[in-house]
Amino acid sequence: MTITPTIRVQHEDFDLQAEVDRLSKGKPGIGAVVTFSGLCRDEGGTLAALELEHYPGMAEAEMRRIGDLAIGRFGLLGLTAIHRYGKIAAGENIVLVVAAAPHRQAAFDGANFVMDFLKTAAPFWKKEHASDGATGDWVAAKDADDAARDKWK
Repeated sequence: MTITPTIRVQHEDFDLQAEVDRLSKGKPGIGAVVTFSGLCRDEGGTLAALELEHYPGMAEAEMRRIGDLAIGRFGLLGLTAIHRYGKIAAGENIVLVVAAAPHRQAAFDGANFVMDFLKTAAPFWKKEHASDGATGDWVAAKDADDAARDKWK
């Protein structure tokens, strides 16, 4: 049986429990479901929102490629990856990864793998908007994200 990842890039928020239910329903071989929900973080108390942009079509294709790699590498029985775009306020959801597998380690590894590659390979860009109304800079890529991705090679 071929497992196809569910990939969505959307403006609207997602419902974590609905996505878990959708992924796992009717799949009795699933013994573990791992979820990762990434939120818009305001570390310094000055961020109002992040503006997320993406390359339509290419973002979905890259997310699908990453999902297919994870399914094959970790034997996942299901995978959902959702990434939002638009202006996202501090505390709101940005990304969701749901990985399902027969056993927990494969589900954990699959979810980590997907996030490590989404952060570095999928064409998304973030711009900061301060709580005082000022528009900040585009967020630069981090060496730590590259290092996290490279551990899978």
